[in-house]
Amino acid sequence: MSMSSRMPEPYGQGGGANLADILERVLDKGIVIAGDIRINLLDIELLTIKLRLIVASVDKAKEMGIDWWEDDPALSSGARRNELARENAELRERLARLEELELGRAPKEVREESA
Repeated sequence: MSMSSRMPEPYGQGGGANLADILERVLDKGIVIAGDIRINLLDIELLTIKLRLIVASVDKAKEMGIDWWEDDPALSSGARRNELARENAELRERLARLEELELGRAPKEVREESA
């Protein structure tokens, strides 16, 4: 047996999967990595950290029911617009109540309750 027949083939040659194939497979199927870190001193738990990592494509994540980024204003422009519209409506309502109080009138809700 010669020395060259025992040496492994370099990456990228032969029938092995390359990084792109592996990444495509992981994103298509999804992968979950979970772990807990606990720090104890004399049987007293000082710190617990729970780590959960999900690696998947957006389509696969939605299929699994994971879509938190769609409602997070820091990550979604649509969620940011919705939050700004809600805040704007609340501020307009507060301003209307303050204007009614300034003019010496009871707020509309109070007037409706007393009627």
